[in-house]
Amino acid sequence: MQQAVETKVSPLERQLKVAVPVAQLEADIADRIKKLARTVKMQGFRPGKVPMKMVERHYGFQVRQEALSESVQRSFVEAVRSQNYRVAGMPRFEPVQSGADATAFEFQAVFEVYPEVTLGELGERKVTRPTTEVSEGDVDATLLTLRKQRARFERVARGAASGDLVNIDFDGTVDGVAFEGGSGKNFTVVLGEGRMLPDFEAALAGLAEGGEKTFPIVFPADYAEHLKGKTAQFSVKVNQVAEAVLPEVDAEFAKSLGVEDGDVARMRGEIRQNIEREVKKRVQARVKEQVMEGLVSAATFEVPRTLLETETARMREAAMADLKSRGMTTQNLELPADIFADRARHRVTLGLLVADLVRRNELGARADQVRKVIEEHADSFEQPAEMVRWFYGQPERMAEVEAVVMEDNVVEWSLGRMQVEDRPTAFEELMGTRKA
Repeated sequence: MQQAVETKVSPLERQLKVAVPVAQLEADIADRIKKLARTVKMQGFRPGKVPMKMVERHYGFQVRQEALSESVQRSFVEAVRSQNYRVAGMPRFEPVQSGADATAFEFQAVFEVYPEVTLGELGERKVTRPTTEVSEGDVDATLLTLRKQRARFERVARGAASGDLVNIDFDGTVDGVAFEGGSGKNFTVVLGEGRMLPDFEAALAGLAEGGEKTFPIVFPADYAEHLKGKTAQFSVKVNQVAEAVLPEVDAEFAKSLGVEDGDVARMRGEIRQNIEREVKKRVQARVKEQVMEGLVSAATFEVPRTLLETETARMREAAMADLKSRGMTTQNLELPADIFADRARHRVTLGLLVADLVRRNELGARADQVRKVIEEHADSFEQPAEMVRWFYGQPERMAEVEAVVMEDNVVEWSLGRMQVEDRPTAFEELMGTRKA
């Protein structure tokens, strides 16, 4: 019979001392040896005929370790269940010294439990919900963007202007010395897209094919470390200037956007639907962010150290993988854990809070809610039914959708208890496209 003695080390940390009777452990080991002897193969013996002592001599240590490990794990689970603990993270097992004549094997498990979440009054928390109407002008603006993405460029003899594609050769120096990335041949840039430094693009404006120009550029303070704040001298020769020719809004253009019959009105309707879908997502994201921040500020509880360490390690690994995917060498790169500390604490806090609200208020994801989210997402693809089947065939994707639905349920539950103010918001402001 196993015995467990609990010690409370801190508000979340526990020590659980568990004793496993030696007689029980030895009986388990003997039973494992017998089962192993039935199948073990040794040179000179037929399977199942190897003497028990030889089996024990060759495999006894391994079997004993396995039996001991499983017994410790099983005893810990039973003790935790009897105490109604909700264990956070992985426990740490430590043997307890005992005499040679001890009748029980003792070990100590050190672990943390999930905190009791205390949620303050939500009635004083305010949420501003944007309300945005999609106009025909918004459809026109989106249509113009789509046309620009499909533009062709025709060579012109005039000076370059905003929207033109300019092909150049350029050389740059700092204090008379060339620097990496400071020169290029047949380099193309579309003026006004903001892919080059504003002063560089401004210097190209008005130059025609064959034109040359020398001008200084001061690199901004947030530029590359070895160049920021320095002044470079650039020499540029324009090889070609080409202006954008946008496609006409006709049946051919509609077909290029996936409207099979080329109906322009249907194309505009689909563009509007896509815009409205994106508006809905933006509004939900803004509301969700405010609600979650309100919940975090209203909640009081201690965060388990184990979960913080796990999340910090996960974020660090993700950052390293991202750097590798960008072609950076990470062999000798060290990312200190403290640079992830605040974000890790926020994520763990929010995760614990959401999970607690879901558990206490029965806000789990219902099958119909999951289906609705998947179908709404699938509607933006050419073959929605295939996308729906793909989701339902991918357990990890389904888990992600269920997590989103649970968070949405928490948001709706919270909005019913917070002060919500609808604020008319321009489409450009919501989408972040309003020019300063």
